[in-house]
Amino acid sequence: MILAGRNAIVTGANQGLGLEIARAFVAQGANVVICARDAGRLNDAAEELRGKARPGQQIIAETANVSDEEDVRRIAGAAIHAFDQVHILVNNAGVYGPKGRIEEIDWAEWIRAMEINVNGSVLFYRHVVPHMRAKRYGKIIQLSGGGATTPLPGISAYAASKAAIVRFAETLAEETRGSGIDVNSIAPGPLNTRLLDEILEAGPEKVGRDFYERSVRQKNEGGAPLARGAELAVFLASAASDGITGKLLSAIWDPWETLPDHRQDLRGDVYTLRRIVPKDRGFGWGDR
Repeated sequence: MILAGRNAIVTGANQGLGLEIARAFVAQGANVVICARDAGRLNDAAEELRGKARPGQQIIAETANVSDEEDVRRIAGAAIHAFDQVHILVNNAGVYGPKGRIEEIDWAEWIRAMEINVNGSVLFYRHVVPHMRAKRYGKIIQLSGGGATTPLPGISAYAASKAAIVRFAETLAEETRGSGIDVNSIAPGPLNTRLLDEILEAGPEKVGRDFYERSVRQKNEGGAPLARGAELAVFLASAASDGITGKLLSAIWDPWETLPDHRQDLRGDVYTLRRIVPKDRGFGWGDR
């Protein structure tokens, strides 16, 4: 029960990883506000979570479009009013966006993906961070993805938005350093969720044969377990990770359970987005 007494907002929590994180938070004692656009799925998720909650735990469900500032203002306000203090924000809501070559995709869909994936997270930061500053404590968890660190031809909106929001999270970590707020990003690994189904439906002509074939293998082999990403979210939401901030962590590849033993080493650029220079690859050129 390492989140007992803590209060969280989890976006995009009516299915997939968002719902799995909400389940893990409830299991660890947290009160949770979940939000998503699909009211039917959201109500089903809320009923499930209430069935798992202990006496006194609160589960609040609010339909919301994270790219709409009025919706974000309403959700943040409702959480602060209900709980008095919001300790945790998980920005999970996101979409792949259009699939295909940049000159062929629907431009309005491309912009829409950026609005959801980037603006939707930044808006929650804007409306929750002042409250966390006033309380001198906060845990902000940003969901990343393969697009943050790897080019994804045919899925450019997703790739660009994920790189952008991880760098924004790193920047916010510096803006809030010393205020008791930790800001970190999670790369949960290849998940078998609705996003994978979108890739398979789009086909190799739009997303590239290599990525499509990897996705088919992932579908057949099961992908990364949702529970692993949720476990990392619990760690980053708990007091065990206090002082660890500005990091992009892989749920399946990084030894994140041991990070509290290495806080001193984490003050630099370990686990951050950075540029690779020739000497990083053993080349004897590239320095002035």
